[in-house]
Amino acid sequence: MTQKFRHVFGAGKPVIGMVHLGALPGSPLFDVDAGIDGLVEGVVKDVDALQKAGFDAIMFGNENDRPYEFAVDTASTATMAYVVGRVRERITVPFGVNVLWDPMSSIALAAATGAAFVREIFTGTYASDMGPWTPNAGKAMRYRDRLHRQDLALLYNVSAEFAHSLDQRSLPDRARSAVFSSIPDAILVSGQITGEAAALSDLEAVKKTLPDTPVLANTGVKHATVADVLRIADGCIVGSSLKVDGNTWNAVDPERAIEFMRIVRTARGS
Repeated sequence: MTQKFRHVFGAGKPVIGMVHLGALPGSPLFDVDAGIDGLVEGVVKDVDALQKAGFDAIMFGNENDRPYEFAVDTASTATMAYVVGRVRERITVPFGVNVLWDPMSSIALAAATGAAFVREIFTGTYASDMGPWTPNAGKAMRYRDRLHRQDLALLYNVSAEFAHSLDQRSLPDRARSAVFSSIPDAILVSGQITGEAAALSDLEAVKKTLPDTPVLANTGVKHATVADVLRIADGCIVGSSLKVDGNTWNAVDPERAIEFMRIVRTARGS
């Protein structure tokens, strides 16, 4: 297990709860009437609910900024930094950030807010809903180092949502190659879209190929499946299942979050 991953998350199997910001300025769904204060209000409620439920870490993401971009508007990144700054003193667990789908903006945001980790697509070549997708891990890692955040843990999603890999190698082979060439601190395995589960067979195959690298389920983990996921994976990231009615675009439901972590504690204890 990588030293940075263990430093951020400890020795257990971390469960990371998502804080989905409302649509940001410059994106089509931004709520002009609620404004920035409305974004902060929603984030405060979600952060408090996740921490009260006992999540090991939280991650801030801009899932509501549909349609997504590869080079995110500077206003979006700046607003995310402002909102995270407004709630920073409330945060008692490690936190990460993800600016979809822009590795450079994600790293810049982490540097500005003091985030401990970043999730992003750093490697591969994809045909996607947003067009041809060719992230540059070397450029992103060098940017991280220029910002003096060598301590920042990088979580590599190797099965991009809303996209199809143009690489003909198997998922385990792509993951193995990413570890060899790009030095990620963890590998994430996803379903096809937000809220859709990664196949347990994919998790098993990647973990078997990478026994010494943390492998996490990135999408679609539910109350009914988290125990099975944690028997295979080294942790998971969860968002939609915690929301009111299980709807990705709703606020976190405190009771669903509490019940999810009750199941997690039982699973990890066994």
